Amino acid sequence: MERESLKVIPLGGLGEIGKNITAIEYKDEIIVIDGGISFPDEDMYGVDLVIPDIRYLLENKNKIKGMFLTHGHEDHIGAIPYILKQINMPVYGTRLTLGLVENKLKEHNILRESKLKPVRTGQTIKLENLKIEFIGVTHSIADSCALAIYTPMGIILHTGDFKIDYTPIDGRMTNLNRIAALGKKGVLLLMADSTNVERHGHSISEKTIGETLKRIFSGAKGRIIVATFASNIHRMQQIADASIAYNRKIAFSGRSMENISEVAMNLGYLHVPDDYIIDIKEVNKYPSEEVTIITTGSQGEPMAGLSRIAYGSHRLISIEPGDLFIISASPIPGNDKLVSRVINQLFRKGVDVIYEDLEEIHVSGHAYQEELKLIHSLVKPKYFMPVHGEYRHLKHHRDLAIKLGMMPENVFTLETGQVLEISEDRVNTSKTVHTGVLFVDGIGVGDVGNIVLRDRRDLAKDGMVTIVVAINKENYSIVAGPDVITRGFIYAREAEDIINKVKEISKEEVEKCLEKEILEWQVLKNSVRRSVEHFLYHKTKRNPSVFPIIMEV
Repeated sequence: MERESLKVIPLGGLGEIGKNITAIEYKDEIIVIDGGISFPDEDMYGVDLVIPDIRYLLENKNKIKGMFLTHGHEDHIGAIPYILKQINMPVYGTRLTLGLVENKLKEHNILRESKLKPVRTGQTIKLENLKIEFIGVTHSIADSCALAIYTPMGIILHTGDFKIDYTPIDGRMTNLNRIAALGKKGVLLLMADSTNVERHGHSISEKTIGETLKRIFSGAKGRIIVATFASNIHRMQQIADASIAYNRKIAFSGRSMENISEVAMNLGYLHVPDDYIIDIKEVNKYPSEEVTIITTGSQGEPMAGLSRIAYGSHRLISIEPGDLFIISASPIPGNDKLVSRVINQLFRKGVDVIYEDLEEIHVSGHAYQEELKLIHSLVKPKYFMPVHGEYRHLKHHRDLAIKLGMMPENVFTLETGQVLEISEDRVNTSKTVHTGVLFVDGIGVGDVGNIVLRDRRDLAKDGMVTIVVAINKENYSIVAGPDVITRGFIYAREAEDIINKVKEISKEEVEKCLEKEILEWQVLKNSVRRSVEHFLYHKTKRNPSVFPIIMEV
């Protein structure tokens, strides 16, 4: 008889920032926690989003009972439309989280057939073998939750993304009482957020930002333009409060900012009196000292609001003398250069910019070491698995748990796809399931793979040379060409010698084949490609992609 076991299957989010998705399986029941995206690296040319490969879920479709969401950030909900198109499971989450998911499903035209199930914090969803309790936590987006998953083997506590803020903007603190009560009951496995494990001490309260903003607003003479994460509704609330205190109208700029602020106001998470909200098109009707613009682009993204304003390509907002820009976010790892570029550009335009290095205008939504220690001390789990973070974060979180008294053999630092299987008397981590990534490019999902990306990288690095030749297959002669077209290799007008030599080599190679009455286009193309590549590397020390095109007439 097969022994009873509980499987925790990370399908994304371990050893990386983003793309968070985990399956928990007991007997014939699977629940999915979150369904996030990650953003492409610089070498993923043309890719818009990276989503998890859910082959394991598709192979076990009949066991899946639902998706349970911790909160509404893109790295936790961004892939949901792509997942639901393949597996239409019920999706459970708090009102704001589902409000943001709803927007995505509308864009993908699948809202009508989707099954969204709103829950309140404190509520428990009962399945046949599993029960899932939503526990309120503080994070940089409202309505965030930890999940307690009750299984016949014991309780799993998944913290989601969280921090411990004793003075949160909406008054909803991380429910330490409930977490402590679960610790008393006995927790089999703790899965905890590792993003900020390297930071010592305790994170700063979101409320301190409000005080800083009010002080900055009190001295501002012109328009104030604040760039922040569209999902940080608490930050938006504080910007709105400071604006109202100094009699400024508020305009939202950027598609995600407009969408999320509307959802948040409709659901009662963002409170701004109607007479203080103006359309971005009406900004110029008001005196500069009476206007605040809240925009996207705090990460320096080239197409987002802040960059467009900085580089003068925004269709509605142009920089005015006296403008004050506030970047109320810190750069996500890898975005530092983009942010720096935008800040420099704004200073060049002669306006003032306030950013994290100068003032306390951003705090993190993730727990620092002392907050993580508190959770570990309250929960006292039998087993611990760090989640959400690059491998170094998981490793540091493992070390922290061991310092707090856990046995090293009870702490599991896993990779995406590695299964944590817990049975009555032992834990096994030797099994793996298929995982991976799918690239979303435009409306194509998964049609750009590693080979296409390699080609794009090669084209970006060395460019391309296309050689077109027309031949007469009746009398084995060249009728037209060779013509040479280059892109991203050399500027043709200034390198006529090289281009002429490429034509000459191509002609020689084609004629050699025709003399031997060879008409197989593959042989013709290969001989042209080899000779041209050899010449170009010898001459320029570059390896452009060479594409011979042979036409028969």
